[in-house]
Amino acid sequence: MWFKNLQLHRLSSPWSITAEQLEDALAAHAFQPGSSVEMQRQGWAPPRGTDNGESGPLVYSNHRQMLLTFRSEKKLLPASVVNQVTKARALEIEEQQGYKPGRKQMKEIKEQVTDELLPRAFSIRRDTRVWIDTANGWLVIDAAAQALADDVRSLLVKSIDGLPLASVRVALSPVAAMTDWLLSGDAPGGFTVDQDAELRSAGEGNATVRYVGHALEADDMRRHIEAGKQCMRLAMTWNDRISFVMTPSLVIKRVTPLDVVKEAPDPTAQNDDERFDSDFALMTGELAQMFTDLTDALGGEHSEAAMPQAAAA
Repeated sequence: MWFKNLQLHRLSSPWSITAEQLEDALAAHAFQPGSSVEMQRQGWAPPRGTDNGESGPLVYSNHRQMLLTFRSEKKLLPASVVNQVTKARALEIEEQQGYKPGRKQMKEIKEQVTDELLPRAFSIRRDTRVWIDTANGWLVIDAAAQALADDVRSLLVKSIDGLPLASVRVALSPVAAMTDWLLSGDAPGGFTVDQDAELRSAGEGNATVRYVGHALEADDMRRHIEAGKQCMRLAMTWNDRISFVMTPSLVIKRVTPLDVVKEAPDPTAQNDDERFDSDFALMTGELAQMFTDLTDALGGEHSEAAMPQAAAA
């Protein structure tokens, strides 16, 4: 249930779309399996599938929190295989016509080979979850790779007319803040610095020092920073409840709930549905409070990025 990587976005105006309206909007772009000759397909899938894993609502909604699932399907057709078969096919054609195929003909041969191999290629499906916090004005994509997050955002914008999506704009640069926390040896209130960090020089060569599972000694940090390095990644823990790695673009990676949170789900939950509700409520509640504390630690958000109180959806 827990998101592992958090691409944060702000809802720039109050969310006014009901779960039913959102369901209708997503239905027009629901995922459909690709044909044998399609390289990839994208669409929305149920966050909670039924026994066959394919049916069910496209929007899960609980107490002003919504969950969506972006599904992509891509054919696994290695370029090396295509190139090998293309080369062999080109040699056959060369023998038949008496001269090597030209650039245009080679392109046509490669396209033909690709079309022939696609039906035999394996299909890889990947689900990416999207959380919409209509109460606090957040939209969060569970993706580590920027390219994947871009695909999800593109389909969101295509599916939802007038989606009020904006970047998170904080007063302090995350790089400057992380560097200052290492230099001073003090994390902001509610946070502790863990034992993973990456410092990089902005000068020629981009000299980089990485610490993994290693104590971040104040003298070492000060020496690197005085030499011109800045902190580009920093492992932290929030209130002894959630650990994560912060990045310069404020993408939060390696999110891990600690034992105190893992033990918190509702013990009265009787079935899978109730446990799902409990787990989702726990995750969204914890992360929403962590976002507030983190943006405060970064000097707060710019006024134009702040989210007005949303109407109930």
